[in-house]
Amino acid sequence: MPRTTIAVVDSKRLGAIFGPRDQHLRRIRSALGVGVSARDDAIHIDGDEPAVIRAAEVFEELDRMVREHGAVEVAELDRLLAVATGATVPLRHDPIEVHVPGRPLVPKSAGQADYVQAIRDHDIVLCTGPAGSGKTFLAVAMAVAALRAEQVRKIVLVRPAVEAGESLGYLPGDLQAKINPYLRPLLDALREMMDYEHLKRLTEQDVVEMIPLAYMRGRTLNNAFIILDEAQNTTVAQMKMFLTRLGIGSKMVISGDTTQIDLPADRSSGLVDAMRRLQGVPGCGRVQLGGADIVRHALVQRIVEAYDR
Repeated sequence: MPRTTIAVVDSKRLGAIFGPRDQHLRRIRSALGVGVSARDDAIHIDGDEPAVIRAAEVFEELDRMVREHGAVEVAELDRLLAVATGATVPLRHDPIEVHVPGRPLVPKSAGQADYVQAIRDHDIVLCTGPAGSGKTFLAVAMAVAALRAEQVRKIVLVRPAVEAGESLGYLPGDLQAKINPYLRPLLDALREMMDYEHLKRLTEQDVVEMIPLAYMRGRTLNNAFIILDEAQNTTVAQMKMFLTRLGIGSKMVISGDTTQIDLPADRSSGLVDAMRRLQGVPGCGRVQLGGADIVRHALVQRIVEAYDR
């Protein structure tokens, strides 16, 4: 029976590869039909030759993740097993180079790959998709990569100040303090790609600007990467206003989840309207992500499917 051995050396790293209570190990054994054991800080794989080769590729990739990031993300293991079992094809896509050394980001699904490519190919991209499908995170990653490559001079993060079904009243503090709760998802994504001091410096220098949608009126943004998040909560008039802020050398990414619209019932969503109006307009890309593109906890995908039903 074919057998292969992968040297790991570090027993702590081996534990991270196998997962808590060997959860990752059991999933790999079950999915690929191989025998796996660990001796002398090495992984030994037995089984049919094609299965052994596929399992070795999975373990080598998991070992790389642990060496670089210290742990294995369940979503990454899901992706590797889907490729290894033929449930999906491997994605061939240029990584998104952000400011964290040694941590290039790559799309984790075919839909995400289409989204990233659309941003590369168009000046305006509209994207709809469920929670956890990477709409905001990938847009911010592309903005950071563009800033790093000096393709733009600034990043502008925009969000409508619409509450999700509950009134928060008047928030205390200056403008920045008032809008921070609305912009927190964008800020969280940025913090994944930049250390705090670097982000603080860029914010103070106005290289990274975070503003509510209402403050976009009258502006023209040149050489900027502009992201409008939660765009399902814009009105048609607000969306038109936002789209016409595009200046020379700029890109816009507009994203939202059209199943979570918090506007009053008598108002139409600007994102839904724009997806229809801009179909076929040269320079505008449209991407619709789905449940297969959700990369959060596996339970999120099942929750989304339950609500869709």
